[in-house]
Amino acid sequence: LSAVACGSLLSQGFPLPIVVLGTLCTGALAGLFNGAIITLTGITPFVVTLGGLTIFRGLTLTISNGGPISGFTPDMRWWGTGLVGPVPVPVIIFLGAALLCHLVLRYTRYGRSVYAVGGNAEAARRAGINVRRIYTSAFMLCSMFAALGGMLGAARLASSSQQAGTGDVNLNAIAAAVIGGTSLFGGRGSAWSALLGIIVIQSISNGLTLLNLSSSLRYMITGAVLAIAVIVDSLARQSRAVHGRA
Repeated sequence: LSAVACGSLLSQGFPLPIVVLGTLCTGALAGLFNGAIITLTGITPFVVTLGGLTIFRGLTLTISNGGPISGFTPDMRWWGTGLVGPVPVPVIIFLGAALLCHLVLRYTRYGRSVYAVGGNAEAARRAGINVRRIYTSAFMLCSMFAALGGMLGAARLASSSQQAGTGDVNLNAIAAAVIGGTSLFGGRGSAWSALLGIIVIQSISNGLTLLNLSSSLRYMITGAVLAIAVIVDSLARQSRAVHGRA
């Protein structure tokens, strides 16, 4: 959705700052939509975000009229293909985003509140934390970073379409987070551990490609790695719970 929104704004002649701001706002609104439904209804986040994914893909088809959007300007393409010295611009933006997330989670009250809500929402509520606000803002921030990634991807390809972000992207994102130590049950994880998980899962993906394995087998292996990581996380959580009671 963010990639198509970016291409749509460019095709209408909006200046680059408006395009960037509009793309990030598109992501924030998507996160606000999911976060509001989750906090107001109490529905499991996975179900809500899965439904939101289908809705947003429908919006993407509507905005793009079912086809790709091209004609990106050189200053927009620089965000995806430019260099600062020998370092690609997307790498600099990615590392900057990771550093920002680390600083916020580690050294701010908001970051501590995120960990508290993820670990035990009821305990956080009784401690005076606005759980609904933390939930909604976390979804908005997550969607804004996803929008940033979509914009950089569209700038690199000089095109955006409804197919952006499909395939094994979602599976790899979940696998990278879990392998990096982020708990699916909440309350544990960090920006740098997620970065390590990305490196590991991408190394596995590249290795499977170099081995010239079929796409179906690559999906199976990636899924098996994710399943093992989830099982390890679940066992570690149960072990911590047992030792905590002891």
